[in-house]
Amino acid sequence: MAFVVLLSTLSFTVEAHYCGDTLVDSSLFQEAESCGMEMQKSTDEDGCSVSMKNCCSDEQLVLDGQKELKSSSENLTQDQQLLVFSFVYSYLDLFEEFEENSSAYLDYRPPLVTHRIYKLVESYLI
Repeated sequence: MAFVVLLSTLSFTVEAHYCGDTLVDSSLFQEAESCGMEMQKSTDEDGCSVSMKNCCSDEQLVLDGQKELKSSSENLTQDQQLLVFSFVYSYLDLFEEFEENSSAYLDYRPPLVTHRIYKLVESYLI
């Protein structure tokens, strides 16, 4: 359950740098490195600069996790809570280990035989 909560609240950014249609670099936690072919902006103020289209592009994919955690047991009815409790209890009961040769009579001794009844009655199995 903790793993599910961790994954649902995790946020990260994936950055990618393309030169034309070719992926040059991608990064998960930091800024992606460029290929070095970006166009420099000219500082000429006389207006005779030629503007060229940049072939490089950067893309950013941002995945935001859940910001607030709220207990959902408030929304469950009493019957639903009973169902969840029964399911968890029976699921945990599956992993309980039992001894194979358990006997309830290990601590008890059999009664002592004071008379041989078959001799008193004189009935023998033949």
